[in-house]
Amino acid sequence: MTLSDKISIGLSVDAHKFKPGGPLIIGGVEFDFDQSMEGHSDGDVLLHAVMDAVLSAADLPDLGTLFPETDENAGRSSVDMAREVTRQLKVQGIRILSIDSVVLAQAPKISPFRSQLRESLAACFDISVSRVNVKGKTFDHMGPIGNAEGIEARAVALVERAGA
Repeated sequence: MTLSDKISIGLSVDAHKFKPGGPLIIGGVEFDFDQSMEGHSDGDVLLHAVMDAVLSAADLPDLGTLFPETDENAGRSSVDMAREVTRQLKVQGIRILSIDSVVLAQAPKISPFRSQLRESLAACFDISVSRVNVKGKTFDHMGPIGNAEGIEARAVALVERAGA
């Protein structure tokens, strides 16, 4: 197996609209905010984007296939889903080398939570914090994100398959 056969990259994006009331969960971190995300599970836009990027890189089924919109998954914790994704990767002999992500939100501000978000993602995916990056960006009041109608997250993941 050559290096190019062992290493692959996945890209994903996720977005959710705001709904009244909390809690707002981003990357497994609870934000003190007066709105939360619409979604079948807990609506954690960052974890959803990262999980789909990791699954894509690993050539595994996507998040919606693994966790369909059933009663069992209604309100489900995305942290629990991420731990299950990590377990499935390990069974397949796949390890995450790096995660890079960006949260697009007019509000709340992401930068004060950057360290917590990195630590949370690292714990969810059982990798070093030094291999996780999270950035926050606004849309400068343009479009649905800039008008604070919701949040979008984008993620890239690099994985390595075991083998000679």
